[in-house]
Parts: sequence; C-alpha cells; structure tokens
Amino acid sequence: MSAVTEVPAGAVVRRGAEAPATWAVGGLFERLLTGVDTGGALGLSVTTQLPGAATPLHVHSREAECFYVLDGTLTYRVGDHVAQLAAGDLVWLPAGVPHAFRVTGDRPARFLALTVPDGLLDLYDAVGTPALERRPPLPDEQSVPQQAGAWLAAAPGFGITVVGPPLPPGS
Repeated sequence: MSAVTEVPAGAVVRRGAEAPATWAVGGLFERLLTGVDTGGALGLSVTTQLPGAATPLHVHSREAECFYVLDGTLTYRVGDHVAQLAAGDLVWLPAGVPHAFRVTGDRPARFLALTVPDGLLDLYDAVGTPALERRPPLPDEQSVPQQAGAWLAAAPGFGITVVGPPLPPGS
C-alpha cells in the first residue's frame, strides 16, 4: 500500500490530537471540523461535559444541530418532549426548535455535535479558553459561573435566544 502524501483540495484529514480544543462553561469542546475546513457548511465537534452540566432551554435561529451520544447519559428536552439518551442515541434539532440538556448519571457525557451551518462553536471559543489538556477543566482551572454569564450575554449575537431554565437535577 502506498502512502498518501497530499490531501486533495477541499478534503480534510485531521488527527484527533490536532483538533483545536476549548474549555468553556465546564466542558471540553474539540473542533474536528470548522467552517474554515468546510466553507462554512458545517462544524463538527466532540464535546465532553461533566455530570450535572446543563444548558438553559434555548433556540437557535441560524443553525440546526445533531447530537450523537458516544458515552454517558443525557436528559434531553426537545420542545415539550423529554428523552433519556445514552451511547448510540441521537437527536436532530432543526433551527428554531427549543431544546436543553442535562448530563445525568455519575460520569461525564461525551457526544458528537454537528452544526449546520458552522458558527456555533465560535461562541464557546469567545467565552472559553484554550484547553490545556484533552479533558474537562478542573474547578480551579475555570470559573463556570463567570463563563456561564458570559455565554448568556454573548448568545444573542450568535442567534441564540434563551426561552427557559435548565432541566432540573434528577430529570
């Protein structure tokens, strides 16, 4: 087998350790594909969130999102429907659909997050910091309340409207 030395124009080959990574609001966001890679068509990341992590109920005006759970469990609200998601489960969210999630169980949740078009992860880069390691930040490495406040303040500029509180613990 011959070694390929040049990637065809427009194609992307990225080793996981080469993906830009951000710590934001207590999670690790590893950007596998960015809008620069795809001409803005989509973004793809692996996200790791700690137990109890939750988003407020919110709506995206610009992007559709798809989440595929790799490990751990999530409670996901889509409109008024609430579902428990585990490894191998998926949720597709067209733009304009209210949604929220909470990591449930006693271990982190890891999931692929696809956004169409790309742009949403720029919010996490804006409020977060470059990841020092490929794991979620420790409490002394990041101020989650401060970043959550920054996320709430910046969200409207990214086409996000918060429409309700996070799912309660134990949901």
